[in-house]
Amino acid sequence: MDALTLIRETYAPLAGKALLDIGCGTGSLARALTGEGAAVTGIDPGQDALAKARKAVPAARFETASAEALPFPDGTFDGAVMLNSLHHVPDPAKALKEAARVLRPGCRLVVVEPLASGTFFDALKPIEDETEIRAAAQAAIAETVAQGRVSCEREVIVERHESFTDIEAFFARVTTVDPARADAIRERRSEAEAAFAGAVEQGADGGFALVQPLRIHVLVPVA
Repeated sequence: MDALTLIRETYAPLAGKALLDIGCGTGSLARALTGEGAAVTGIDPGQDALAKARKAVPAARFETASAEALPFPDGTFDGAVMLNSLHHVPDPAKALKEAARVLRPGCRLVVVEPLASGTFFDALKPIEDETEIRAAAQAAIAETVAQGRVSCEREVIVERHESFTDIEAFFARVTTVDPARADAIRERRSEAEAAFAGAVEQGADGGFALVQPLRIHVLVPVA
């Protein structure tokens, strides 16, 4: 089981479903879902990322917006996904409330979040230590459930496995997510190189393998 498989299963059949990709980045999830017939709307605050998404996935709709203030009426979508994006939101609890608001009754929100563990996290830590923001995202999910705003239909932990030809490929990967990390790499390169070397294992493909545990929640807004 991986995150994309679970997302597909949650919204199957995808054809014709109106899905919101919150924190869509450059459009990789939107591309996968539109390829199976979903009508995808992606939002992101980053103009550069959205420009790439529009070019990569012309069949989807993309808008500039923050997760805490979605520019859509109540009950607009058949589903919403936050794929590795909630911990980047300044107010994750508000983002969850907004995501629930724009869903039609009985529809689901899938939240995929990286945990502060795993070899990928260890390699990233000198570049950007996300310990606190990842914990804050998990706390916001737990609080939202405890408050009765949503119910948790499913919770599962999966592992994302990635292989890199070298450390430069890893640096390229993490700066794609956040270009500002390039400055941290330049400033702390020796520390980042040591962390990468200590975290990676030789993969079956000959590359350098890193593993990131992901916790996935399937949430249903409570009327």
